[in-house]
Amino acid sequence: MELLEVKIEKPDAVNFILGQSHFIKTVEDLHEALVNSVPGIRFGLAFCEASGERLVRWSGTDEAMLELARKNALAIGARHSFIIFLGEGFFPINVLPAVRQVPEVCRIFCATANPTTVIVAQSGNTRGILGVLDGEMPRGVEDESGINWRKNFLRMIGYKA
Repeated sequence: MELLEVKIEKPDAVNFILGQSHFIKTVEDLHEALVNSVPGIRFGLAFCEASGERLVRWSGTDEAMLELARKNALAIGARHSFIIFLGEGFFPINVLPAVRQVPEVCRIFCATANPTTVIVAQSGNTRGILGVLDGEMPRGVEDESGINWRKNFLRMIGYKA
């Protein structure tokens, strides 16, 4: 078995969701979950088929996000994995509940805009995701100033009253 590091390639401001599912129907069901959660959402999603033709299946509403999804899914190449790229101004927090409720979804590895590396195991003709390296290590523990900044930031961006 070989371990691979696959760096997610994307613009800094773009968020994505990386997960695992179990059926080709994932593509259409994730598409419906996204557009039903946030009307007008811009996204691209890709799914690595694990049997049959073993193609990267895809759908979405934004050509740039579709290109990112197809390219990164092919680079990861892990069976039954999916990746969703959200256009700028759209965020995982608004769609994760719906994504998790899709019957085919087994797990979410990450939902982030951070620099991310996917750790993939390859054995012969198959690959699986072992985990992700998301962002950077902590530099310390927040103090009162950090707590105040966090609370103010969440209110400034509209997530707390």
